[in-house]
Amino acid sequence: MAATRVDIVEVSPRDGIQNEPVLLSTADKLALIAAAKAAGIGRLEVASFVNPKRVPQMADADAVLAALAPDHAARHIGLVLNARGFERAMAVGCREINYVVVASETFNQRNQGASIAETVAQWREIAAPARAAGIRTTVTIGASFGCPFEGEVPLGAVLGVAEAVLADAPDEIAFADTIGCGVPRQVRALLARARALAPSLSLRCHFHDTRNTGIANALAAVESGVDALDASIGGFGGCPFAPAATGNVATEDLVYMLDRMGVETGVAIAPIMEAARWLSGLLGKPVPSALTRAGSFPPVPSVPQAA
Repeated sequence: MAATRVDIVEVSPRDGIQNEPVLLSTADKLALIAAAKAAGIGRLEVASFVNPKRVPQMADADAVLAALAPDHAARHIGLVLNARGFERAMAVGCREINYVVVASETFNQRNQGASIAETVAQWREIAAPARAAGIRTTVTIGASFGCPFEGEVPLGAVLGVAEAVLADAPDEIAFADTIGCGVPRQVRALLARARALAPSLSLRCHFHDTRNTGIANALAAVESGVDALDASIGGFGGCPFAPAATGNVATEDLVYMLDRMGVETGVAIAPIMEAARWLSGLLGKPVPSALTRAGSFPPVPSVPQAA
């Protein structure tokens, strides 16, 4: 059944900037997070607890989380790749984590320096203490629709990873099109099988627009009843370990489509577009988003000037 409400998970503070040559200050990251929250976004992936030598853009992850006061209106998510990352996230009071397992063996080795089996085993080590601490957990299955190193990723391989992580009861499973190669037919097939595996579990998708299929895939996910969709202000983003993996689906483009379809998100477009232009200036590159270039529709009428 098609979703009538979809939660937008804003990933620009993490995925949006992790592959950029410009290193944003902690203050700028906090300003980006504040702008997203002011626009109505209630879940934000704000940092990645990874090796700063491999991803220098995330070197201040601890400082970002520490600076974010507890907020009952918003949830701040930290991405972790292993037990060490989880320990760092816990130490700074992170209340929600996103743990990653990649469905391709080669990509998992490149991304995490471990096999899929080892990464699933580390998830098992993390799951119990996270639950005991009241930390909400998502497991994202990367390269769910294709791998830059191995090519096609069979549906069975993705579902095999999902079954393995479901044994330790995450609160949510996300399927990521890390390199933007998926198409709507794959999305529908995967979400139908995932829903059959765990009928009551929250399902989330993460799409990249590398080959201009991101919005189409998001629509297929909504029509398949997805609960949450990742998006990045301006459409910035990409994975440091995936060749030619360009930006995420733009938050403003996604919200525009959902608004016009009558799907509730609670997100206001205008402040997101303003934040995209601001982020563009910081990064020194044009905004990838189509909506920020073309403008919303219907156009917002100009305000008459006082005489």
